[in-house]
Amino acid sequence: MGHLNLPASKRNARQWKLLDIVSATFFGLVLLFFLLVFTPLGDSLAASGRQALLMSTSDPRQRQRLVALIEAGHHLKPIEFCPADSVDHMPCEDPRRNSQLSREMNFYRERHCPLPDQTPLCLIPPPRGYKIPVPWPESLSKIWHANMPYNKIADRKGHQGWMKESGPYFTFPGGGTMFADGADKYIDKLKQYIPITGGTLRTALDMGCGVASFGGSMLSENILTLSFAPRDSHKAQIQFALERGIPAFVAMLGTRRLPFPAFSFDIVHCSRCLIPFTAYNATYLIEVDRLLRPGGYLVISGPPVQWPKQDKEWADLQAVARALCYELIAVDGNTVIWKKPVGESCLSNQNEFGLELCDESDDPNYAWYFKLKKCVSGTSSVKGEYAVGTIPKWPQRLTKAPSRALVMKNGYDVFEADSRRWRRRVAYYKNTLNVKLGTPAIRNIMDMNAFFGGFAAALTSDPVWVMNVVPARKSSTLSVIYDRGLIGVYHDWCEPFSTYPRTYDLIHVSGIESLIKNPGSDKNSCSLVDLMVEMDRMLRPEGTVVVRDSPEVIDKVSRIANTVRWTAAVHDKEPGSNGREKILVATKNLWKLPS
Repeated sequence: MGHLNLPASKRNARQWKLLDIVSATFFGLVLLFFLLVFTPLGDSLAASGRQALLMSTSDPRQRQRLVALIEAGHHLKPIEFCPADSVDHMPCEDPRRNSQLSREMNFYRERHCPLPDQTPLCLIPPPRGYKIPVPWPESLSKIWHANMPYNKIADRKGHQGWMKESGPYFTFPGGGTMFADGADKYIDKLKQYIPITGGTLRTALDMGCGVASFGGSMLSENILTLSFAPRDSHKAQIQFALERGIPAFVAMLGTRRLPFPAFSFDIVHCSRCLIPFTAYNATYLIEVDRLLRPGGYLVISGPPVQWPKQDKEWADLQAVARALCYELIAVDGNTVIWKKPVGESCLSNQNEFGLELCDESDDPNYAWYFKLKKCVSGTSSVKGEYAVGTIPKWPQRLTKAPSRALVMKNGYDVFEADSRRWRRRVAYYKNTLNVKLGTPAIRNIMDMNAFFGGFAAALTSDPVWVMNVVPARKSSTLSVIYDRGLIGVYHDWCEPFSTYPRTYDLIHVSGIESLIKNPGSDKNSCSLVDLMVEMDRMLRPEGTVVVRDSPEVIDKVSRIANTVRWTAAVHDKEPGSNGREKILVATKNLWKLPS
């Protein structure tokens, strides 16, 4: 084939066209260079680029450098917002990631946290239409629909009295699957068999709690119930509970111990929680036994108790209870009530489930990422008086130093000094710093470094509840908190907490830098920036943060507070306190995603 000969005019046109493109590209690059270097646009684009990198997880080293810049005060621009679809994000209970894990013993529904370098550094937004929550006690019976617009439970469980949609609100009639006529009537039935009134019983654990109407109703009996449920098909049930002002957190009884010390709860309650108590050689009932105080009560309503087609499961449950020497108090319809014996377990050498006591080397208080054991925790392994009936009644137990305070050297003296210190500090918070404690603005409180629970104890006259968190790296003082009639959990603050966004009105922390320190070292295990971003996730808009630490740490916290969009002020410590401390009081501003 011969070559195609084009006219000269067309050849020149094509060549000129190519030359024009090359020239335009060159001059465009030169212009862009001058814009970036010599105009404010360059600064703006550079800042945007840094912010995009803050939200990136592709380069952990770059993220670490940027976090260091924020901590050092060299990155002053606010951290950007997370995407709109992250309004209910819980990093450790992310179904998109966890659904790929094993189903065995519900492993995939337990905590599985990403590394900090794998987490976007951004602020969780509120849902569109978000309003400041309905104040307590009105919130017990109604909340704003817009704050969690999930109708699944109302549609599926409304006929059982769980919750209903009523105009701009969700309302809570107080019912549940096993008490459609209301939790109050159900509790009245339990009163026939259990000393619910009178102060003998104070702390309760409600497993698989739904929207926590049982725990809400127990508050009027002066029984403080900590409710838990996994993030499952009943979307946001724990979020509903917390929005109502009822103590709750996200957890799953799966392959690990629940994050509580041994012998903490006076009552353990399950209302159709569907936990297979006798599966895996009764491992789950053994864990319940670890948590229940000697002399405490176990209440199970629903399957398998006298339930159709579950005769074997019901027989097995009774057999395990007998092996543990539990006293059968009553079987009332589909509800069974047992009382745990006081004193050492009477496990026989032979029982059909092969149950035996744990070795004396096992510490039943270890419960942070600790695998479930198939042995029974003996009371002889935990020193002190903690059985129901041997500790003071409520409210006297709040102020009397429990024997488990001796976990610390000179524990009784330390307890008394700590109680006095926090009474003085809380009075200063209220009267001088104008923290809105005791007002309808504050209901749900978290103390991130609770020690003996002195801060919470100083608030008992206020209409609040406190989630007392004892860091897993520190001395195990959480048992003292439960002996006082308060509640809390173990947690490692280098990981996100198991709660939904926007669940606490006030977050308090004394010694914030100690939460990220490596024990026995001056090095940090994680970043103060990541910790404060997590605090922002948990805090409600217009909520309050109170941080106590050295002036140097408070200066750093104040700088980071600006990047997480808080309005903060630094104050001197209260008169009469020793040590070098400053106090930061901050407010989370209500912001919304751009339209």
